[in-house]
Amino acid sequence: MKFGPEKKPFALTDAKYALWQDSENTWGMRLRGQPVRTDFNLSDTGQLDVEGTWQRAATLRDTPLEFNLRWAGGQLGQLSKLVSGEDRGWRGTVRTALNLQGNASDLMVRADASLEDFHRYDITDSNALELKSHCSARYHIANHSLDQILCETPVGDGLLAVSGEAAKLTSPSRFDVRLAAEKIPMNSLLRVVRRAKKNLPDDLQATGTMDAQLSVRATDTMPNSIEVDGSGETTDFHLVSEGARTDLALDTVPFTVGSGISGKQLKTVRGRVDPGWLRDSQESYLALGPVPLKLGRPVPASVQARVTRSGYSISLKGESEIQRLLELARVSGIPATHVGATGSAKLDLLIAGQWTGYASPVTMGIAELHGVRAQIRGVNGPLEINSARVNLTDSETRVEAISASFVGTQWTGALSIPRPCAVASSCMLSFDLHADEISTDQLNHWLNPNLTQQPWYRFATTTSGGHSLVAGIRASGTLAINRAIVRKLLATKVTAKLTLDQGKLRLLDLRADVMGGKQKGEWRADFTMKPPVYSGTGTLDGASLGQFAEMTGDDWISGSANAKYQVDLAGFSSAELISSAKGRLHFEMGDGALPHIVVATVPLRVRRFTGMLTFRQGEFQLQEATLESPATTYVVTGTASLNRKLDFRLVPEGSAGLTVTGTLAEPRVSPARRSETEAALKP
Repeated sequence: MKFGPEKKPFALTDAKYALWQDSENTWGMRLRGQPVRTDFNLSDTGQLDVEGTWQRAATLRDTPLEFNLRWAGGQLGQLSKLVSGEDRGWRGTVRTALNLQGNASDLMVRADASLEDFHRYDITDSNALELKSHCSARYHIANHSLDQILCETPVGDGLLAVSGEAAKLTSPSRFDVRLAAEKIPMNSLLRVVRRAKKNLPDDLQATGTMDAQLSVRATDTMPNSIEVDGSGETTDFHLVSEGARTDLALDTVPFTVGSGISGKQLKTVRGRVDPGWLRDSQESYLALGPVPLKLGRPVPASVQARVTRSGYSISLKGESEIQRLLELARVSGIPATHVGATGSAKLDLLIAGQWTGYASPVTMGIAELHGVRAQIRGVNGPLEINSARVNLTDSETRVEAISASFVGTQWTGALSIPRPCAVASSCMLSFDLHADEISTDQLNHWLNPNLTQQPWYRFATTTSGGHSLVAGIRASGTLAINRAIVRKLLATKVTAKLTLDQGKLRLLDLRADVMGGKQKGEWRADFTMKPPVYSGTGTLDGASLGQFAEMTGDDWISGSANAKYQVDLAGFSSAELISSAKGRLHFEMGDGALPHIVVATVPLRVRRFTGMLTFRQGEFQLQEATLESPATTYVVTGTASLNRKLDFRLVPEGSAGLTVTGTLAEPRVSPARRSETEAALKP
């Protein structure tokens, strides 16, 4: 096809054309073909049929004519690419019928158009939807103008009508068009919106109607500029979804349409949010609200929205109950979990997005949480947030000033999550948290709701479906605990740098006050293994052995000690952990005593005791140990079992030495024979 001297990429393929003369003064023609573009591969643009007749006249402009054009079966995505060179992502079947009747100077134009199964390319809906419109106008070739324009589109029991005039259809054009919407059912509009917006509830229904008046003008005084203005409102507007547990009474929603600065819009660069993410837009806009929205608090929140050709923004300010806020998110197509939560939030949020690429909206702003209580699946108790401040930026979600209670302890601190984060395993959560007290017995109670015999840490390895709960989590940060209780062991002032990477846990620079001494070490856990594997290394300086004896329920030792340890173990249960455990402990004991070991009627005093204690298969073995008492120095060898049975040799220089047998609570001390001593001293 050519327009003037320029050849365009538009063409008809598989075309059939006929031209004939019916009589001396009457001509006819027929044309059939598939519209295509020579610069794109289009295959589903439908079939174009044109039939027409015209008669002889004294002048060309007075020629009587009648033409009928039918364009059927074209797919909306292919047609948008045919016209604009780009598939806009919309789908549906288009049918158009156009009738031209009159003469070239005064031509009556009638058109009928329908769109079946309209939807976005990534949205499916089983309910049929057909949009129809009928238009008429008079065309004048002298000034290329249309007048008496009237288009009517029935929408449910309402009507959408367009009227006006247009002159100079060739550039620069002038037009004055008016749009009137009368009693448009909101549920009919919702059906269209559901096919354009993802994640809306399947059973979402709307009641109420909408009325509006709108004008669109372009004049000679503002070339290449369009002036838009108008207003409207909804009546008895109500949104209900049983599945989303939503019941929103919006009633009257006023809106205006205008031109000029439309307010702040989202700005992106190469698909990512620009740091200067808001800009003033010069596009024509649709402004909705403000609308008071009852979200469970005494004073309603305020909602405003602006929509332009390039994007949209929604402002939400005020207070809301958490459950009502989650309902609002779900009914708006923003994913939100069905968590049983109570509490309130003070909001100052902006939700913005662009139409291009159908990107998910970006939410920014501040939410202050108060008195939030949520039940977490698999935990025998709620998460209670006394207060917290959620700051949503373009790059992260940061939760600050946390004051919360969870798994039996009080938590304070902050955490942040990168944005956007489509998959948890691709994002590293950062945190700086402080806990009042953590007890393994409490954890077992909270994390084993059925009070089974499983250990508390099994929640980190598998769920009922056999999947790891921490396999997809990545987190890094600092953790501080005032008191940590592991069975009978009490540690205070606990600090650590914690990293969790898809099931692998590391506690670096783990420091704590334990048994009156200072502990520093590093521990690792691998929950991806079956069974999980644990390992740890570290040092303990200045520990009180009296406190250690008190933990065992028997004052069998006193004094102070330094130690360096390394341990490896694996398993789910305590029995599995003990049977698999192996490790070694280099120790140094000073200024103490072993009261149950009596030598020459006197409890054994210890000036200094050093050596290495290894543990394997449930047995402790003492190696390279030297015990200095006030009276003599012993070389100590032997073993001890977990059931507290002893078998040790204490050998001084030049003497057969002593044997210590029996139990830890009631040891038996007896002289050792020379052969036993020599056997004990062999390397």
